[in-house]
Amino acid sequence: MKKTNIVLLVVIAVCVAIVSMMVGDFSTYETFATSRSKPGKEIHVIGALDTTKNMEYDPMVDANLFSFYMKDKSGEIRKVVFTGTKPTDFEKSTELVLTGMMEGNVFRCNKILMKCPSKYKEDQEVIGVKRT
Repeated sequence: MKKTNIVLLVVIAVCVAIVSMMVGDFSTYETFATSRSKPGKEIHVIGALDTTKNMEYDPMVDANLFSFYMKDKSGEIRKVVFTGTKPTDFEKSTELVLTGMMEGNVFRCNKILMKCPSKYKEDQEVIGVKRT
């Protein structure tokens, strides 16, 4: 075999190895129930803020500790502890995507993505002009 063929085979083997390692890191949205079956694994849980329960955030005591309750897509409600400051307009979010892992009955979160309601409405009138 020529040296270029050998080098090409090695490069292809390395690319295949990298792609196969990356496939294991791709994650899907989980629920709190499935996250309990994967202890120690970081996952993404999608859901909504449970406004019937209190949020706890006191920046004078610990500015990097924020806790709240979230209802996941299956309807299960769990306490979430976020290691970071409370996001601005958190109460206005319509949907949350949390990254973290379950520890007992508490979801330890290290990243929050919020989906906020649109400030523009579809069927809104614009100064005397009706949208059709």
